[in-house]
Amino acid sequence: MALDGAFLYTVKKELMFLIGARVDKIHQPSREEIVISMRAGGAMQKLLFSANAGSARVHITKKSIENPKAPPMFCMLMRKHIGSGRLINIRQDGLERILFFDFEAVNELGDTVVITVASEIMGRCSNIVMINEKGRIIDSIKRVGEEMSRERPVLPGMKYEVPPRDSRLNLMTCTKEQLSQALSDQPNAELSKALIRTFEGISPVVAREWTFLAGGGQDIASSEITEEQTDKLFIAITRTADAMQNGGTFCTLTDQNGLLKDFSFIRITQYGGLMTVKELPSACDTLDSFYAERDAVSRMKQRSQDLFRHLINLTERISRRLEVQKQDLKQSADRDRLKLCGDLISANIYAMQKGMNEITVQNFYDESCPDITIRLDKRLTPSQNMQRYYAEYRKAATAEKKLTELIAKGEEELEYIDSVFDLLTRTTGEDDVMQIKTELAEHGYLKSSGGKNRQTPKTLPPIEYTSPSGYRILVGRNNIQNDKLTLKTAEKSDIWLHTKNIPGSHVIICTHGASPDDETILYAARIAAKHSKAASSAQVPVDYVPVKFVKKPAGAKPGKVIFTNNRTLYVTPLSED
Repeated sequence: MALDGAFLYTVKKELMFLIGARVDKIHQPSREEIVISMRAGGAMQKLLFSANAGSARVHITKKSIENPKAPPMFCMLMRKHIGSGRLINIRQDGLERILFFDFEAVNELGDTVVITVASEIMGRCSNIVMINEKGRIIDSIKRVGEEMSRERPVLPGMKYEVPPRDSRLNLMTCTKEQLSQALSDQPNAELSKALIRTFEGISPVVAREWTFLAGGGQDIASSEITEEQTDKLFIAITRTADAMQNGGTFCTLTDQNGLLKDFSFIRITQYGGLMTVKELPSACDTLDSFYAERDAVSRMKQRSQDLFRHLINLTERISRRLEVQKQDLKQSADRDRLKLCGDLISANIYAMQKGMNEITVQNFYDESCPDITIRLDKRLTPSQNMQRYYAEYRKAATAEKKLTELIAKGEEELEYIDSVFDLLTRTTGEDDVMQIKTELAEHGYLKSSGGKNRQTPKTLPPIEYTSPSGYRILVGRNNIQNDKLTLKTAEKSDIWLHTKNIPGSHVIICTHGASPDDETILYAARIAAKHSKAASSAQVPVDYVPVKFVKKPAGAKPGKVIFTNNRTLYVTPLSED
């Protein structure tokens, strides 16, 4: 995946309509991104510059980007130099991965000057550099000192120098003879790698596509290429050049797992059915769609990982608290002995006096009347010792009641956290993660990211299936939706399903008053097993019951219900197919 010089050429051609547009606003949404808003083509256009190592690019974006409250220093500097300026030219040296944007602006003295913004797209060396009319660097979004690069430091006041170029061929002007000569100079190289070393500004995916078209799907070494294959290769190169000039087939490539892998400005056929190709109308739309989706997946993974860590920490903390409470409960179980000591002191108080450390008496509450030694506080009177034992008894009795309640609450919390953990493992998008995050915040398990600018997650509908008999089956995406689905959406005559004593989603068969057939119930049970913690098991118990028999206990956690009159099926989870 790379934004090569050839693709950048197509971006430049698309951006030419911005020539003459005046700068309206400049924002810096992140440490390595700049957005310049200009009015052109009858609408406000947002030109995005990114110097991020993994997503360096420049294109028009239609995505909404949140900006910081206080603009960073580089943003302020750009506003000073090109704010209200006018774009007069966009340049590219050959097929180098640098676009130069020339802005006509007025300086502090009232003179008209030309300020250039260089968008350098070079992987981890990517940068956004502002250059004055004398070719000196005003500043860059990433300053590069001599300790980082002795060959090409990028610092304010220094003369701007483009990175050194080699003498590779330009695919738009290359002849067949030049191609043949270049390949013959690399006799032992793989053809695709030889093409990358031969041509300026092409990515590996383009080189592999040319090789694929030339060899009919077969790997070719540059030394083994035939005349016929050379002809096919040159035709592929010529068509690529034509696509650059006149508009190509812009597309993104997605693997079988749904992960975005690459993009291109020519039709990609080398992967066959291993990749899904999605065509888009323009170069800017392709970059905007590709990076927005990829960044969304990345954000989802990051947020889900953060939530996983938080849930693990919650589980460990609650478990430790439960262990302490259970130990305290064991200790409080000795309360009957405390009452016995108080009773025996009361019965033998006549034989006691202040200053005694202990007293041995007969336990007449036991049929064998064994002797029992009771420890005393010598500082207390016999009556005070008796009251002390009774007080400790009452304290232990109260503690037992309270600890029993706390342990039950803690175990309910663990059950709830386990259900959230299970739901998080089955999320498919950023909105799902945000919904779970919101749920945890509402119930005090996560700090709420409040504020006016807080993003409200999109409420997604329940997952929907249709049984072979035509019955609609709904599945909750999270615990809050489980509650809503079961307690508000479902009719009393609908069928409710859930894995037995296993965390999972609520499943509803919408019956509309009819009695679903056994096949539908079995199908829905397999869906319930699939959307549960036991999705990888061979046999999963699933309870099912009419919704009218499902209730929610007062004060219960989201997703927690009780039910009666249920039946149980043992099923194999529904496969992804």
